[in-house]
Amino acid sequence: EVQLQASGGGLVQAGGSLRLSCAASGFAFDDYAISWFRQAPGKEREGVSSISSSSGATYYADSVRGRFTISSDNAKNTVYLQMNSLRPEDTAVYLCAAVPKTFYDSTWYTGGNKYDFWGQGTQVTVSS
Repeated sequence: EVQLQASGGGLVQAGGSLRLSCAASGFAFDDYAISWFRQAPGKEREGVSSISSSSGATYYADSVRGRFTISSDNAKNTVYLQMNSLRPEDTAVYLCAAVPKTFYDSTWYTGGNKYDFWGQGTQVTVSS
């Protein structure tokens, strides 16, 4: 069974930090890149960050660059998103998704049907 289990969300004050985890199972982790998306109420889904564990390529949305860091532990088939200097506008449900390496490029943030698997999401709430 394919699973992308996102965890680590919670309630934090502005300026605080959280680390999200995306644990993958049931598919060949090395053949995929993993991306984090977020969706806030009334807003469109937004690509946050992405990483290819095999190539090391990483991408960040302009809104999080310099504050968030994505990393991958291939031994654990897990991708992490370290979120620092959190802002109220970072409040959203954060989801991780897997895209085959063959379709992975700078358009990763567009999402869509090139992503094979999606996780269920974890809520991040940043209070002001």
